[in-house]
Amino acid sequence: MKRVLILWIFIFILQSNNVSANSLVISDGNVNETIIREDFAYSYIDTIFVDLEKLSILLDRLEEQVYKPPINATLDDYWSIVPEKHGYTLDREGFIRFFYEFFYSDVSYEMKIPKKKIYPKVDSELLSDIRSKEIGSYLTYYRMSNKERAHNIQLAAEAINNYVVFPGEEFSFNKVVGKRTANKGYQRAPVIVRGELSEDIGGGICQVSSTLFNAVNLEGIKIVERYSHSRKVPYVPPGKDATVSWWGPDFRFKNEFSHPILIRAKAIDGKMIIRIYTSDEVRVK
Repeated sequence: MKRVLILWIFIFILQSNNVSANSLVISDGNVNETIIREDFAYSYIDTIFVDLEKLSILLDRLEEQVYKPPINATLDDYWSIVPEKHGYTLDREGFIRFFYEFFYSDVSYEMKIPKKKIYPKVDSELLSDIRSKEIGSYLTYYRMSNKERAHNIQLAAEAINNYVVFPGEEFSFNKVVGKRTANKGYQRAPVIVRGELSEDIGGGICQVSSTLFNAVNLEGIKIVERYSHSRKVPYVPPGKDATVSWWGPDFRFKNEFSHPILIRAKAIDGKMIIRIYTSDEVRVK
């Protein structure tokens, strides 16, 4: 009886050690995962194969926890350069190599998650070059007394300020500014819908898109998509406006210069100002 009891205790100890020897512990910053080898075995065929679907789900989950977007270099209100910051993403190939080493071994591992740096598109050197030459500008006016509309104009201006459009790249106002919602701070203000005045979230931002259209309406910029309002607007001459709507019209243009262009936009004291800059060495392709 004692021999049988000792044997069962010995088997239990072996099983316990086997479980601990089948784990991969990932602890790094926001990531805290414990992976059990058997959970990733493809049991329908043979336990020697990795279940690739489960591995893919794990990779996506780790990526979501690790990902940190890069931040472009920008100019502040005093034209000083605010340096860029690199981001991070999961090094999938590095993690997969380590995972397979763990999966086909008989020991446990602890690891820091492998990451790759993501470098921003616009760094300080590029920004310093393309702020050199002003190639276009436009100014419109709005009433500060209409606080909701003025607020929306300022938000949209901030969204496009410091945006860089690379050669051959298209700029989409809707894509860059994004959906105009109350959660983003946009307020209800007058808009033109089918020739009639009404109110909607984000009213007023068409003044920003119209000001931008007139600033980039020059040789070297191809207007890809633009629509006029269904009635005259007071802030630009007839036919010089560019209406936008999240579910409808967009304003898009393509940079056909040899160098990137920089958009500088500012809404202040009833003035909507947009200036376009690029390199001294710019030419039309």
